[in-house]
Amino acid sequence: MSNPNVKEAVREKYGHLARQVVSGGQGCCGGMATVGCADPITANLYTEEETGGLPREAVVASLGCGNPTMLAQLRPGEVVLDLGSGGGIDVLLSAKRVGPTGKAYGLDMTDEMLARARENQKQAGVENAEFLKGEIENIPLPDNAVDVIISNCVINLSADKDRVFAEAFRVLKPGGRFAVSDIVVRGAVPAEIRQSVELWIGCVAGALAEHEYRAKLAQAGFVDIELEPTRVYRAEEMRAFLSGHGFDVDAIAPQIEGKFMSAFVRARKPAPVTV
Repeated sequence: MSNPNVKEAVREKYGHLARQVVSGGQGCCGGMATVGCADPITANLYTEEETGGLPREAVVASLGCGNPTMLAQLRPGEVVLDLGSGGGIDVLLSAKRVGPTGKAYGLDMTDEMLARARENQKQAGVENAEFLKGEIENIPLPDNAVDVIISNCVINLSADKDRVFAEAFRVLKPGGRFAVSDIVVRGAVPAEIRQSVELWIGCVAGALAEHEYRAKLAQAGFVDIELEPTRVYRAEEMRAFLSGHGFDVDAIAPQIEGKFMSAFVRARKPAPVTV
């Protein structure tokens, strides 16, 4: 069941971050927006070669936990959809990788982020991209419309992940690929973290356990499900992330040592069986 309170809190937070980026700050998954913030989730995801041709605002508005455009192995001519596209960095990178015969869609529910993304697209001179307003639980595209779905630390923010996976399956073409970066949990996590909406917004509290992620994708119809850790967070990193949220950091940090990780999640929509 979707939680409207979580959805509105996410919308408000990321709209605020988009405005701070415009005023010269740097967005972070943890809710900070100061230049040079040391967020352990969002730091050092892209190479200088990748970001060299992009507007500064597209880079600093990146709020992700991975680099799905690199890991998805996009091919020329493919149609790509980025769920929760934010400032547009992964859409612009995808558009370059699929080339002029392909197309990259970005989907976001936040007006401020969409405005920022469209301005970034204009500055980058990317023509084969389009940003759509909508929710990842209700994708405004027809069935069998895209070859690849990517996402960068956004699915964990949804309160209705079953719906997200069902919609992703619907819009993918037969044989299409699901290739997202997300926060995933291994092991038990203190209840107070799960119950914190602020940390949900900050890309942590809404994360699925690894076995849950696999099960939900399979339930939606996906096959060839793989989950590859790309960054496992140590207690000291999470100590910095939790500070300022009203928690007893010294007590919680040892309990979450190695429990949260960024992961690249792959799956595939089955192609029709030919006889």
